[in-house]
Amino acid sequence: MSSRRIVRFTRPLNNLRLRSAFGSGVRAFASQSRRRFYSSGFGAFGKAAMLAAGLGLTFAVMEEKQQPQQSKVGDYDAVRKAIAAMLDDESHDDGSRGPLLVRLAWHAAGTYDKASNTGGSNGATMRFPPESEWGANAGLVKARKWLEPIKQQFPWISYADLWTLAGTVAIEEMGGPAITWRPGRSDAADSKSCPPDGRLPAANKGASHIRDVFGRMGFSDQEMVALLGAHSLGRCHRDRSGYEGPWTRSPVTFSNEYFRLMLEEQWAPRKWDGPHQYANPAGDLMMLPADLALIVDPAFKKYVELYAKDRATFDKDFAAAWQKLMELGVPSLQK
Repeated sequence: MSSRRIVRFTRPLNNLRLRSAFGSGVRAFASQSRRRFYSSGFGAFGKAAMLAAGLGLTFAVMEEKQQPQQSKVGDYDAVRKAIAAMLDDESHDDGSRGPLLVRLAWHAAGTYDKASNTGGSNGATMRFPPESEWGANAGLVKARKWLEPIKQQFPWISYADLWTLAGTVAIEEMGGPAITWRPGRSDAADSKSCPPDGRLPAANKGASHIRDVFGRMGFSDQEMVALLGAHSLGRCHRDRSGYEGPWTRSPVTFSNEYFRLMLEEQWAPRKWDGPHQYANPAGDLMMLPADLALIVDPAFKKYVELYAKDRATFDKDFAAAWQKLMELGVPSLQK
């Protein structure tokens, strides 16, 4: 299993400590000034004046402390840093919010239809019902809420750009490849732009369904398999999709383990009262019917085998396919 590579953006300077130190310096300066006034014979008037000046400076520093930090419009590096800083969460699955942010970005973008040029990440239409209430989007309200404080901190960024950037940063932070991300998405005003339900892939279907869904967006077989490699991250939840369990033993680390395990483990139908899925002999991993369709179909399987043995090629192909997915249907980003 590949080692976990964590990429961290430098955290912003702690302005509170800086301002506190500045305030202490101001108070020291005021104290020294008062002593000079006392010794120079200004008497009670001088003492009162300098006390007032010192208090005024202290209050000014206190007031300055309370001012919110202003963000520069278009400073996407600052947004990246804010996203990276909020990923760790020991109260959430496996200690990271990253996999759910990846799912948010993917489900926002994966509704694109090239024939009608509708759907996709442009518009951030998952903010509205009925799209927000689709069964395929169950649980994603949590990811959207996580990103609200960042949206408030950087009000100039669209939700559509924020969601796709969050998924991209999460992949990079969890050890994935560097991915080109470009801004330019806008937000829809209401639910009129919501695409019809049924455009996202179903977990219980086979190879023909995968080709239908991803082919509708304009992806090749190679790109389809590369994108599904994101299943190295995260896990299924019974209270959302009905399925349960992780695909890999390190679900917060981006890797090619999804492909290796698919080929090397012995998968058998899981005996339980949930929907049809597969488990390995140890029972600690699972695969969905749509996952194992990749090794049933010969055209898909050759890419599974390639990516299982060649992490560098997988990273390169995934980065290109992910960028394409995030930009589908965005007029300003179309070549």
